[in-house]
Amino acid sequence: MNGENETSRRHVYGRTKGKTLKPRQANLMETLFPRVSISLEESTIEPRALFGDVEEVWLEVGFGGGEHLAHQAETHPRAGIMGCEPFVNGVAKLVSEIDARGLSNVRILNDDARFLLERLAPASLARVFILYPDPWPKKRHNKRRFINPETLGFLARALRAGGELRFASDIPDYIAWTLAHVSRFNREEGETFLWTAECAADWRTPYEGWPGTRYEAKAIREGRTPCYLSFRRA
Repeated sequence: MNGENETSRRHVYGRTKGKTLKPRQANLMETLFPRVSISLEESTIEPRALFGDVEEVWLEVGFGGGEHLAHQAETHPRAGIMGCEPFVNGVAKLVSEIDARGLSNVRILNDDARFLLERLAPASLARVFILYPDPWPKKRHNKRRFINPETLGFLARALRAGGELRFASDIPDYIAWTLAHVSRFNREEGETFLWTAECAADWRTPYEGWPGTRYEAKAIREGRTPCYLSFRRA
């Protein structure tokens, strides 16, 4: 990767900082966060090496306040779960949950997920969550959406055969965008992401064990209908 491309891709759209952290959060960010943070110093990252004895590794892209990730980590202690989130206040909330719940199977990157995905060892992930990503609804901002040919390439390389990609959104245009980009990727690169839906209920019904998210609750309150897509890595 040349310097110019790296510089242009380093820009993170959206907020990275919000309100001043509460004293407990600020303390945990100084004491606990360094122990669970992911370093990007290595050109290739083997996810299992970040954890102790885990059966497989999952990744959540843009975990927001971390509610879903913390739930998954607590429910699946044998899975090592990595989370990426540029917004430091969201990271602080997840770090607080790690401390409160005594979670040992969570690792965090306080940055854009692309910079982790491009470094992951091939076929090293069993599951990826992309839940209610920023839709960037204005047409001129569509290119900022996380789902694009580049990131689908990263995901295709990082997911193991049979691995699962979960994408949830309440924005019809982004759902159509995702299906179109996956379809185009499959045409150009060979059948890679197989949409598992067999009927409408499959994308209207939340995933098994789904705890919900604050974004989903807001969408439902405002009259939007969530959609749950699931793709299997061929």
